[in-house]
Amino acid sequence: MLIGRTNETDYLNNFYNRSGSQILVVYGQKGIGKTRLLQDFTKDKPAFFYECRECSEREQQYQWGQELGNKKIRVLKFPTYQELLEASCQKKGGKMVLVIDEFQYIIKSSDVFMDALVSFVNNTWAKREVLVVLISSSTSWVENSMVKKIGEAAFELSGLLKIRELEFYQLREIFPGYSMEDSIILYGILGGAPSLWQFMSPDKTLQDNICDQILSRTGGLRYECERLLSEELRELGVYNSILSALASGHHKLNDIYNHTGFSRAKISVYLKNLMELELIEKVFSYDTDGRENVQKGVYRISNHFVHFYFTYLYANKNRLETSDASSFYQECIKPYIRYYTAPYFKKVCMDYMLKLGSAKQLPVYLSKYGEWVGKAGNIDIILQGEDGKTLIGYCNFEKPMMTYEDYEWLLFLASKAKVGADYIWLFSGGRFDEKLYLEEKVKKNLRLISLNDL
Repeated sequence: MLIGRTNETDYLNNFYNRSGSQILVVYGQKGIGKTRLLQDFTKDKPAFFYECRECSEREQQYQWGQELGNKKIRVLKFPTYQELLEASCQKKGGKMVLVIDEFQYIIKSSDVFMDALVSFVNNTWAKREVLVVLISSSTSWVENSMVKKIGEAAFELSGLLKIRELEFYQLREIFPGYSMEDSIILYGILGGAPSLWQFMSPDKTLQDNICDQILSRTGGLRYECERLLSEELRELGVYNSILSALASGHHKLNDIYNHTGFSRAKISVYLKNLMELELIEKVFSYDTDGRENVQKGVYRISNHFVHFYFTYLYANKNRLETSDASSFYQECIKPYIRYYTAPYFKKVCMDYMLKLGSAKQLPVYLSKYGEWVGKAGNIDIILQGEDGKTLIGYCNFEKPMMTYEDYEWLLFLASKAKVGADYIWLFSGGRFDEKLYLEEKVKKNLRLISLNDL
């Protein structure tokens, strides 16, 4: 069963049910579930899938022809794209779906493919309607280079769909037996990539899954991060150094410079490349009147699994190689995992707030949201309504108890941000102290939210 892709499936069905033929581009990071989505979408439709190789144009034509199993095409050996497209759409039934996976490879090696595709679609639909879906895992190429590369053919595209990570609550559906705490930790490690989720068994404990699949030498994810980086990047030594610096808490350009010794200009180029691959992000603060107190130029690792790898496996490589998985987990991961997970708990809390906002269950009519990144500290959640009413939130996962002092600190940060605190919500992965419970009874604008409330 495909989970969490209702909107994407509706988008595809909308085009499929239209009259005529269309060309769609579907893209997103590797492992995000693009191909699985299309397989589910086409299960009751006539369809043909071709996955492009990274090869020469002649080799591409040869391999495509061989996969067709069409004797006439195979005799040609190097058929034209027009012939390949026609032969790929011979299945009987309703509207044909032609899926071309990793299509950037064919575009990069051929100057004529898109013209042949446009001509085929425009001339074929009178005989038979066709929905062509071009899939790509190269998000940066699609967003920054595709239109320039394909030229006027870009005007023939009917739609563009970016497949994003699944949400935390969809992971909860896959691991229904996990506690909320373990689910948040697992989400902090794997993020919303279903290709990583499939390695974990819902019937095993969190610790056993991490040990068996990530820490064990035979685990399916032990070398996944190294594989991902080596496929996407050159000069791995430089990228590893920068990612290690970010994972160890060096989030500003000058901090990375002091840690790595690379020039600031060089670091900036490599940070840009990592952002294009959506492995890191530049953090932008919620805009308030307290701009002089905002921390600027902050970078974070945005890919959960890359963050986990550089925090634990890369940083403790010698111990990882000389210890058994269970000992490594107990010594290097378990004591610190709640601290590591804290940023992802904040994301879970924000998603919870947005769900309430969509259901009109917040005390403010949601129009803007974000986090405030201050020099003294961060306000984890800021939600603002069109009437200016503001809700601020603080999220604690690393400490066993949220205290009244944490509440006072949030109010201090709100004064630095020069933002109103019409409503204050406190989220805790542990307990709240008694003084906060008493404050909640007195202050009608204060709400305490525990894990079981999410």
